[in-house]
Amino acid sequence: MRRLPFVLVVVASAALAAEGKWTPQQVLELGPAWVKQQGFSLPLSKLWDEKKGGGLLANAVQLPGCSGSFISAEGLLITNHHCVVGILQEHSSPQQNLVKDGYLAATREAEKPAKAYRLQVPRRFVDVTTEVLAAVPPGADDLTRFAAVEAKQKALVAECEAQPGTRCTFAAFDGGLFFTLTEFTELTDVRLVYAPPEMVGNYGGETDNWSWPRHTGDFSLLRAYVDGKPFTPAYWFPVSTKGVKPGDAVAVLGYPGVSYRAWLADEMAERRELYFPSAKALSAEWIRIIQEEAARSPEAGIATSDDVRSLLNRRKNAEGQLMGLARGRLIEKQKASEEAVRTWALKRADQKPALDAYEALTALMVERRSTWARDFLLDAITWGPRALSWPVTLVRRSAESMKPDGEREPGYQQRDLARLKERLERDQKRYSPPVDVRLLESWVVRALELPASQRLAPIEATFGRYRAGDGGAGINGDGLRSQLVRLIAGSKVFDLNERLKMFDETPEQLRARRDPLLDLGLALDAERRALKDRRDRWSGATLRLRPLWRKAVLAQKGKPIAPDANSTLRVTFGKVQGYTPRDALVAGAQTTLSGMIEKHVGEGDFDAPRKVREAYEAKKFGRWIDPTLKDVPVDFLSDCDTTGGNSGSPTIDGAGRLVGVNFDRVWENVANDFGYNPVIARNVNADVRYLLWLLEEVEGAQGLLRELGAAR
Repeated sequence: MRRLPFVLVVVASAALAAEGKWTPQQVLELGPAWVKQQGFSLPLSKLWDEKKGGGLLANAVQLPGCSGSFISAEGLLITNHHCVVGILQEHSSPQQNLVKDGYLAATREAEKPAKAYRLQVPRRFVDVTTEVLAAVPPGADDLTRFAAVEAKQKALVAECEAQPGTRCTFAAFDGGLFFTLTEFTELTDVRLVYAPPEMVGNYGGETDNWSWPRHTGDFSLLRAYVDGKPFTPAYWFPVSTKGVKPGDAVAVLGYPGVSYRAWLADEMAERRELYFPSAKALSAEWIRIIQEEAARSPEAGIATSDDVRSLLNRRKNAEGQLMGLARGRLIEKQKASEEAVRTWALKRADQKPALDAYEALTALMVERRSTWARDFLLDAITWGPRALSWPVTLVRRSAESMKPDGEREPGYQQRDLARLKERLERDQKRYSPPVDVRLLESWVVRALELPASQRLAPIEATFGRYRAGDGGAGINGDGLRSQLVRLIAGSKVFDLNERLKMFDETPEQLRARRDPLLDLGLALDAERRALKDRRDRWSGATLRLRPLWRKAVLAQKGKPIAPDANSTLRVTFGKVQGYTPRDALVAGAQTTLSGMIEKHVGEGDFDAPRKVREAYEAKKFGRWIDPTLKDVPVDFLSDCDTTGGNSGSPTIDGAGRLVGVNFDRVWENVANDFGYNPVIARNVNADVRYLLWLLEEVEGAQGLLRELGAAR
């Protein structure tokens, strides 16, 4: 494994703050003394061994949209409850609602198989910067630059995945300053072992989401199998039965998705002024639609349980981002930081390329804003009504299948087809006809209300006559709704068997079907391809410009800076501690079972399960009372630096034992994607002792306790 560029891994002379989502390679460069200063007694070689290319950090496993970790030698894995809702949904019916009631497998044979649920266990990391940069032709324009990097990415991944049972991912850091390839062992036989009832795993619901205090047991247990036998991981965390207390050192390991701290202030402003307000408004509208239909039909409620939870999270995240950006004046601070770098660079003749890059990146943002509303709606297709997302996916897959594999769009290559097809099949359980027609109507109305300069030709051709006045001044809702109902009734996209046939058809075969939704998908696909072409050019420009600016930023700072999150393996170090959310309020670092019961009102987001209340009332606390709290611990805070994708991340103590599972951030810290503030930077963890209490005193799951080394 080659070391990362020196500019990113300069050794610190003193302990750093908790800020930083560090790569394993950076942890090596920061060195054993630095790791010890973070409160970790483990030798650095136990965390990461460069010769072996592994260590305890490699026990952070990548799940679909989440992280997890092995906690036994028999393939038992822990993650968040909200990361397995799709599995619960898959096995639920109105007669047996596992989403609501939870599930405990009494035997190995009773573990529930999960369709299309894959685990990726890291086994090798390679710096491929030299190869990638060498692939860009001299004097390449921006589109050519992007195409060259993408082609090299595909070639590297294809070569890597030639090994059986292997999944590989390519990642760019700091906009193209360096590139890595990660090699994973992919496990496709995953089974549900334990998920608590919804009113444990999601206790507090939307009311408490992104908040503190929390009393949520957001954990679940899975088991990975290979050839019908439990997978034996190279690394796994022993479960701590003693837990943590305020001041204890902890670390969170996982795959944080995306952060924006390296963005320019103007780029951050686009999030504040356009993206977050739009995401908030659209999510709120779709949540209302889903909840109205779920109230009418238990089937609709089950089908949309995962979708509505994602939308609720998206909406509240947007609200928190907006609040945090304003409260922390993060964009203003970023602007000031940029000016400091510019002042520094102006005094150095060799920094003119960095200054020119800064101006060009700013101009690029102006161009991107010109089609922003239109582009946002095209993006929303992927998380919106299946009446759009399914046809568009089928059409794009069909078009890409006509190309050689190396020239296909990422996401539609041969390596992606099994996942893509599995999702189209799995999502049948997530489809609710009355919900979908209303979501489709919502999306179309918004498309009809776009400014005249940004309108979508396919929508104008199909639905433009329902605009009551030019410029979007009102919509003929009855006429539009009738047309949508006719479109859906005339389509076979919603028939699973037909949809799976469509997956393997050519564009000509899809057109020959004369299916109205496929025809709309074909027309919208042209718009989305035009958007991709623009974005490819913008990405090529960013690959050319961002590294020049980031080199200047790093040189001016003169200290290690962790690169922005990009779904690669990271570790963040911190301590268990409370915080002061606002003037005159002090929040403790831990919550308890008594606090959970105090919140119980018997309905809504605070309806604690009967068996949990009965165990509490009978004072069945067993061994799990914290001696200081004098209660069963439920959740705790730390100042580790996390973001989306860290859901399910293991939280370990200084000896490498699992003490919790990360599942959220506090409300005041939502905007830490844009800047870290140690005063309010707190992530929320489910205490593993709450899980152990549930298994022993509520569920009587002695077999699992023995496997975890926590039996009496």
